[in-house]
Amino acid sequence: MSWTKRLLFTMMVAAAYTRGQGQDAEAEVVEAPDKLPAPPPSPLDDCDPELIGFELITGYVFSAPGNVLDSIPGTLMLTDCLETCQGNDSCQSVNYETGLCVLFSSNADVLPGALTKSQFPVFTIYAQKNCLGVKPCERAWCIDRVQNYKLQGYTRNKMTAATRQECLEMCLGETEFSCRSASYNNATGDCELSSMDRLTLAGSSAFQAADGYDYMENNCVEEPSKLCEFKKLNGRILKTVDSVYQDVGSVDECRELCLNSPYRCHSYDYGDTGEMVCRLSHHSRATLADIQDPYLEVPEAATYELSSCYNVSIDCRSGDMVARIQTSKLFDGKIYAKGSPNSCVRDVNNSLEFELSMAYDNLECNVRKNGLGRYINDVVIQHHDKIVTSSDLGLAVTCQYDLTNKSVTNEVDLGVHGDIQPALSEEVTVDSPNVAMKITDRSGGDVMPTAEVGDPLALRFEIMDKNSPYEIFVRELVAMDGVDSSEIVLIDSDGCPTDHFIMGPIYKSAETGKILLSHFDAFKFPSSEVVQFRALVTPCMPTCEPVQCDQEESTGDLRSVVSYGRRRRRRSATPQDDLLLVQSIQITDKFGFERDGNKSIDSEAIFIPNEPGLCINMAGLIVAATVFLSAQLLIIAAWTFIWQRRRSNKLNDGMSVSVSLPSGRTDSLCKLYEAGYNHSRRF
Repeated sequence: MSWTKRLLFTMMVAAAYTRGQGQDAEAEVVEAPDKLPAPPPSPLDDCDPELIGFELITGYVFSAPGNVLDSIPGTLMLTDCLETCQGNDSCQSVNYETGLCVLFSSNADVLPGALTKSQFPVFTIYAQKNCLGVKPCERAWCIDRVQNYKLQGYTRNKMTAATRQECLEMCLGETEFSCRSASYNNATGDCELSSMDRLTLAGSSAFQAADGYDYMENNCVEEPSKLCEFKKLNGRILKTVDSVYQDVGSVDECRELCLNSPYRCHSYDYGDTGEMVCRLSHHSRATLADIQDPYLEVPEAATYELSSCYNVSIDCRSGDMVARIQTSKLFDGKIYAKGSPNSCVRDVNNSLEFELSMAYDNLECNVRKNGLGRYINDVVIQHHDKIVTSSDLGLAVTCQYDLTNKSVTNEVDLGVHGDIQPALSEEVTVDSPNVAMKITDRSGGDVMPTAEVGDPLALRFEIMDKNSPYEIFVRELVAMDGVDSSEIVLIDSDGCPTDHFIMGPIYKSAETGKILLSHFDAFKFPSSEVVQFRALVTPCMPTCEPVQCDQEESTGDLRSVVSYGRRRRRRSATPQDDLLLVQSIQITDKFGFERDGNKSIDSEAIFIPNEPGLCINMAGLIVAATVFLSAQLLIIAAWTFIWQRRRSNKLNDGMSVSVSLPSGRTDSLCKLYEAGYNHSRRF
């Protein structure tokens, strides 16, 4: 394994070094003349150093052999390459690949024909030094440019600019809104400024090819960076990265390097090109739409891609607390107070900023007072409209009026955790054929007794008779909430998944055609701990014909998938009636919030095998038994007292006297006895 990693890393660096030696010059230069004309005087000569900024173009190489200032093999940091050019007054542009930095005394504006595509075997990054009319930020570069592309449909302000750089400067100097990108039409001079970019609109089709346009993305924009979530992409790593760090102790340290990099880092990989090697990049799938095959397929490797980040602030006012959230990606979902998902809630429709106000005197929002001048509450940021998934965020918010005015803590690592226990232990079967629906692990094997929200699970539909002549298909699979009748359709009437991020297509097991599986990650409804699955299953003979479903990828592209959910038109077979299957599971979320009441360390639940479904809390049983015995002792003591008095009266008076306890005492004993009896039945 380690030998493979070293070989992979050596090959990538060697490819970059070979380019530096000029062996691939013929492939890189498209009809380039042997001798390029001398460039005119550069505007950089008289530029204030504080106004110098770099502009990056990924997937292009500048080929001007006569203007090469220096070639630096072994350069593993794009930032080092840019700093070298920054410190060289003659340097106007650079080519960078992982392991190679080439400096030039000219640039693509002076020699536009020398800038050509370069995407094989690795993609090149071209960086150009510009003298700007506004002071750029302190980051390594200020603009990412993509030729012949634009952002469609999100123009915030449209102006006219004489040059591309003037349009760029309009975006950098915009004060009315945060300008994240600009699209410039080189033919008409139209400059379209937008508060969105490729990353905030990831997964949409807004970033489109457009001849004659230059898309420019502002790298100086401030993004949320406090609570960040990365998604793991298995089997691939980037061919070219911005930074390579060695001797990094763990994947968590690599993650921290990405979050604290001098540029907007959006992906990293660790240990795939060498032991303890961490590689960072400002690119992700959303920013590589114009690059052909940017990833290297390596089965055992993985890239961690930034999904979204959140900044959360709390405004503590006289009568309420307001939770304000900023995100790095358009959010479409809702935010609500935990425990009140329907009454203290704010629906959010494609926004980067949103808030939830929780009044102290509003019982629906469940704001709790915890000490003098201290108010606390739990907030959930939920992406899906109806269900809680592992992508959701739980926050504990606090207002302390006598110490500090705001604080926020993240009690979980951007996840929702919870135990999942099947509410029904019996298999649901129907006649002709006998079919069972089970909740299993991802492979369709063992039935899962417990799980956590976000765990990989599967719904397994199985014909119990292995010799049955039938096969089955599934449609109208619905997940229901047992409290307020909320439900979502997972598989529609055609047999296709409605949202493949929640429930995947139905496919045949590799073992036999008598078993169908559908993958999903455990989820729950915010107002209930019970999720009930209901599906229509139809037998067919001898085989079932699948349906072709269109599935939208994260890039916005449609991919055709097969799902076993459409009735096969058959001539000889007799149509069968639909079978209704129902299965329930119980899911308890654990955002990390404190539960109501105190939990005993010795609290333990015991399952009674002879009485299915009966679960008794051991601590509660002990307390109930103690109360019951105490009540009995009190009754015995009272009876002894009465008997002694009656005996004494008989001896003294020679007559029988009836003595009764005060009604209040009798009532209290009855209540105590009943309380002990009832408590023993709790579970």
